[in-house]
Amino acid sequence: MSRKGNCLDNAPMESFFHTLKVERVHHRVYATRGEARRDLFAYIEGFCNSRRLHSGTGYRSPADMERMAA
Repeated sequence: MSRKGNCLDNAPMESFFHTLKVERVHHRVYATRGEARRDLFAYIEGFCNSRRLHSGTGYRSPADMERMAA
């Protein structure tokens, strides 16, 4: 990904990390790196991957999209 001459490869990850920082990181103070890792893992697995509405899917959650596909 993200090679010289192909700057658009990295756009989806840049967007994800921006959203993560805006929604989670900038609103909290973590005492340890381990605490930050646990919190971010819980956020990504518990909310972002299952319940968060995504514009690319017509503002449906990933869980809704899986139910529709089944």
